[in-house]
Order: sequence, then structure tokens, then C-alpha cells
Amino acid sequence: MKPFALCFLAAAILAVAADDDAKLLPDGPGKDVVVRACLECHDASSFRKQRLNRDDWGEKVGQMVDQGAQATSQEQTVIVEYLVHNFGPDSKVHINTAPLSEIRTVLGFTNEETKAIIAYRDQHGDFKELRDLLNVPGVDSKKVEAKKEMLAF
Repeated sequence: MKPFALCFLAAAILAVAADDDAKLLPDGPGKDVVVRACLECHDASSFRKQRLNRDDWGEKVGQMVDQGAQATSQEQTVIVEYLVHNFGPDSKVHINTAPLSEIRTVLGFTNEETKAIIAYRDQHGDFKELRDLLNVPGVDSKKVEAKKEMLAF
């Protein structure tokens, strides 16, 4: 009985974690397929920090399917379209949901600046506009200004 209870508890914890990760992904066509096929093995930050083109996302999704991810050919196309739209080379960083790795890697902030941004967001709620981000103590305002075209609020 105990092994069954432990398996059930582990499954419940994974389901909650995947649900939390799903909330961090931008809404749009294909999100449901990405959540089902990708978040089973990965957390959202593992791909949010990447900015790949269509061919590279297609190759990466193909590799994941080869390794056991469950997605039909049609679903793979939907996944690639979602990833290119939200995490392609010209995609903006959704600063209100972006994890540490995405802010640090894509925007080039230091670990300290990134932690300050997340702490400020957690304390004060979502950033509404660039000016809100400029008010974060410990973040270089010149860096914020330089990256403003890459930000989505």
C-alpha cells in the first residue's frame, strides 16, 4: 500500500509543477499541445531561454519525439509554430512570467539584477510598463533602456 501512496503523491506533485509551468507560458494557439507534450519532461524555463529559428526548433522537437515525447506529426508542427512565435529569434521576453534563466540569458542581466527584477515583481505585482522596470533597485537602467524593444508587458 505504501508504494502505491508514494507513486500517487509523486504523480500529484508532478501534475502541480506542470500546471504551474503551464501558467508561465504565453497564451496562444498550440499552448495546450506544448503543455501536454513538452512539460511532461521539461520545465518551461528549459526552452523559454532559447531563441531558435524554425529549423532549429523543428530539429529540437524531432529529437524530443525520437527520445520518447508523444506528439503526432501534426502536433509537432503546432509545437514548432508555438515555439517560433513565442521563443523565436525576434520574440519578446514576457517579463511578468519570465523565469530567471530567460531574463538572464536573453536580456543579458546579471544574476543579481535578475534576482532583483523577480523579487520586485513578486513584491509589487506585474510590471505594467517600462517605467516600472526602471524603478527596480539594483538594475542598471541603461541595460533596461537598451533592451526595451525585447520586452513584453
